Amino acid sequence: MQSLSPTEVHATDDAYIIDVREAEELAQARVDGAHHIPLGELVARLDEVPRDRTVFVMCHVGGRSAQAVAYLEQQGVDAVNIDGGILQWYRAGLPVEMGGAG
Repeated sequence: MQSLSPTEVHATDDAYIIDVREAEELAQARVDGAHHIPLGELVARLDEVPRDRTVFVMCHVGGRSAQAVAYLEQQGVDAVNIDGGILQWYRAGLPVEMGGAG
């Protein structure tokens, strides 16, 4: 499984980010432009995941996104885990919307 740091993902032009956290977590903090598909809905919503580009997957600290990436890879999707999730994204000083709605 490939993983990249939040800084590396943020530096990627037009990165397609999927956030697999729950709606309540998104209400606290989110990355602008990230696509929300909770981990528990990923199988049912697989058709929403692009197959023609790399997708970067994040959660809170990296555990759920690693599960999502493993599943997506099994489905033939080029998926990359974002190390440390949104917590590391925030700690790296990258833009986060606080208190935004999902």
